Amino acid sequence: MPNSMERTSLQLSEQYIQDCFHSYLKSSLTQAKAERLLDVDVLASAEGDLMITGPALCLFFAALRSTTNPPSVPLPRSSKSGSSQPMELSYENCPPPFVSFLRVWANSVPSIQGLSPETQHDLARVICNLHPLHEDVAPIVQGISADLRAVAIEISQRRSFQDRYASDLQAALDSGAGPETPSPRKASFVPPPVYDPSPSASPNTSPRPSVELLPPALPPRNHNVPPPSPGLLSPFSSAHSPASMSSFPPHPSPSLLTQDSPAIEFIRETLYASLADVLEQRPSLHRFLERDPSRAYFASVAFAILDISVNAITPDGAVIGVLGKPLTMAECPRELRPFMAELAAIGHQAKAIEEEDNQTAMALAQHGKDIPLSRLDRVKMMLEEGIGYEQGLQKAQNGRRSVEGRAVAFANRVNSLSLGMTRLKAFRERQNEVFKVLAGVGS
Repeated sequence: MPNSMERTSLQLSEQYIQDCFHSYLKSSLTQAKAERLLDVDVLASAEGDLMITGPALCLFFAALRSTTNPPSVPLPRSSKSGSSQPMELSYENCPPPFVSFLRVWANSVPSIQGLSPETQHDLARVICNLHPLHEDVAPIVQGISADLRAVAIEISQRRSFQDRYASDLQAALDSGAGPETPSPRKASFVPPPVYDPSPSASPNTSPRPSVELLPPALPPRNHNVPPPSPGLLSPFSSAHSPASMSSFPPHPSPSLLTQDSPAIEFIRETLYASLADVLEQRPSLHRFLERDPSRAYFASVAFAILDISVNAITPDGAVIGVLGKPLTMAECPRELRPFMAELAAIGHQAKAIEEEDNQTAMALAQHGKDIPLSRLDRVKMMLEEGIGYEQGLQKAQNGRRSVEGRAVAFANRVNSLSLGMTRLKAFRERQNEVFKVLAGVGS
């Protein structure tokens, strides 16, 4: 291993690695289009979880091309870089922000390369949320897919990726067409808004939004339980918080919603109201706000989804939202029903995981054995810390994890719904405001 000075001199820039990744991403999306893993309509609309599928496919194809031990990522050649261009991305030259991505990917390479060609193709289909062609596909395929998609989720939460993804999709759409006749289909992907701190803000503090930029206060959710303590989006100000007193009135203000508001607005406001509880329960999320506001936003929304799915879904699948009004599946517009169904399914799975965790803990305690971190707690840590947390825990526990990566897959499920819902037009309309609220936390 090189010493620290050698490592610094060898280290590649983040920009260079990003350029290489997007070069491969364009070719990966083009190849997936040619192999009918992704169709033109999906590429153009960027619907579903294409923000996850695209990068995950890129990681899969890179694993097939890797020829080194330990695995390294072969980098595309460029005539602009000259003969000094590195051939591979390795631990020795990887920029620090990407080391955890490289580690998870490298751990999956031997497993991917050890699969038969037929199973490798099935893995690509699973990554794309397609059914495998062989019913007896090994459980390890699900685990590999979960890991690759987990890395892809973290990549998709980076602003540098979001700003360039539309051009990657367009390149795939244009593939096969001549320069004079580009594809008539245009990629409709729009990156989420970003909060730009005021130039006058102190570099050591988070910028505080002015009162007029805050969204109107939201009424508390009614779950037939005592209301939670005041939080960021609570309609009640805290007597102990001057910041809250300056931002919110001491009594509930008129809501954005009425009993006749569209269903998507009820879902959106219920989700955003839950951010109050999330930020109060997990103050560690605050550190993301200065370092990576976009990641902080997605992590917060993912926790809000988990909170609502467990605490605000009735047995018949209705959502008890703001104003205490239940939104049933029948009342939900057809295009939003998959989101509601997934929200209920996540809540059902979370409760099942918690029950399994409790049973495992009791069994271990009865035999006098140490109780490891529960699967649900691992999921929550991954939502906050990323897939690198799970890899570190796996190493510390001597590789103890399910073959199919159930905790990783469930974290991916929550993150996938978060990415999907926040891309809806109604959510984008309020994201700027919510970003500003989040940016004021902890200042």
